[in-house]
Amino acid sequence: MGYTPEQQAYAARLRALFGGADAPPLAFVDTYGCQQNEADSERLRGMLFEMGCGFTTCEEEADIIVINTCAVREHAEMRVLGNVGALIHAKRKKPNQLIVLCGCMMQEPEAVEKVRRSYRHVDLVFGPHALPRFPELLWKALARAGRIFDSDGGGGPIAEGLPVRRGAPPRAWVSIMYGCDNFCSYCIVPHVRGRERSRSPEAVLGEVEALVRDGYTELTLLGQNVNSYGKGLTPAVDFAALLTEVCRVPGDFTVGFMTSHPKDATRRMLDVMEENTKIRRHLHLPFQSGSDRILRAMGRGYTRASYERLIDDARARMPDLDLTSDVIVGFPGETEEDFADTLSLMERVRFHNLFTFIYSKRPGTPAADLLDDTPPAVKRERMARLLALQKRLREENGELANVDT
Repeated sequence: MGYTPEQQAYAARLRALFGGADAPPLAFVDTYGCQQNEADSERLRGMLFEMGCGFTTCEEEADIIVINTCAVREHAEMRVLGNVGALIHAKRKKPNQLIVLCGCMMQEPEAVEKVRRSYRHVDLVFGPHALPRFPELLWKALARAGRIFDSDGGGGPIAEGLPVRRGAPPRAWVSIMYGCDNFCSYCIVPHVRGRERSRSPEAVLGEVEALVRDGYTELTLLGQNVNSYGKGLTPAVDFAALLTEVCRVPGDFTVGFMTSHPKDATRRMLDVMEENTKIRRHLHLPFQSGSDRILRAMGRGYTRASYERLIDDARARMPDLDLTSDVIVGFPGETEEDFADTLSLMERVRFHNLFTFIYSKRPGTPAADLLDDTPPAVKRERMARLLALQKRLREENGELANVDT
């Protein structure tokens, strides 16, 4: 499956339709969430450009507004819904404006039903699996054949050949896989993005070669869990082998990757990082909690001790390694002792940067059914202590304090 002739025909029909207007329609694409969503938005812009659209950063002057949503945390969903609600004012001023919601949040039945009932100014809704059919869905929405909802199913084959409209060099995202098979108890991603599917090495290398020719020199390989790349591919290939081949592409560029899962990070991957100067000395390795009891409840598949051994191995090979991580505060059942284990792991590892989150209940995940009796005020106080510790550690390392939440 790819950018099929059928979808190309829809894009051509839209281009012809838009070409007959006094001026090309302007599109505004707004993105929430992770780098994978950013990469998806580059494809949305690519298809819109092929349809004959121009672009704007102003919602009020846009003819087509596309909001690419995130479902990882409740806060992100509330931001989306708040901003979508405010768009009703822009649409009243411009009644023919088309409002599109897509991305992970639009694969959640509860969120889709909320949009259907309460946000009737939204014209088109679709989940990540339907992205390759964006031209067809947009054509139907413009035909005013009622509101269009396409949020059934998920996963499916990878669509190659979609047009991409990136920002200017030097940075570029390269998706190497989609979906996730880990099913951590708190995470909605496998439920909305589907099971793991890896792109072929040939497709990835072809994209890397083209980017290098076009002057992109800072490439980042993307996946929900890049360490499990290659499952189901024939002939067999793993992430370390792919990384090796990427480094063999001629040209002056660097490559990084995210996100890595500790349970699947291999010594061979560290070998490849150590051996290749093209690979940036940065490893993003989410630990989430320093407590083995909480890690088991999260379904993470590793222990604190195994995580520490992996970090020690990586730093022994690459003393200049820049190490970043994710951590969740207030997972259901987290005690003060569990939280103290998280703080002590931070002291032990001394991360360069942390992405920190207070646990967010995601309907449909196993953790949503766990008793969560820790008062919100306690969770906020623990977060404050964690942020203070990370600030101190960075200052002791002679770095500017920097913690992302």
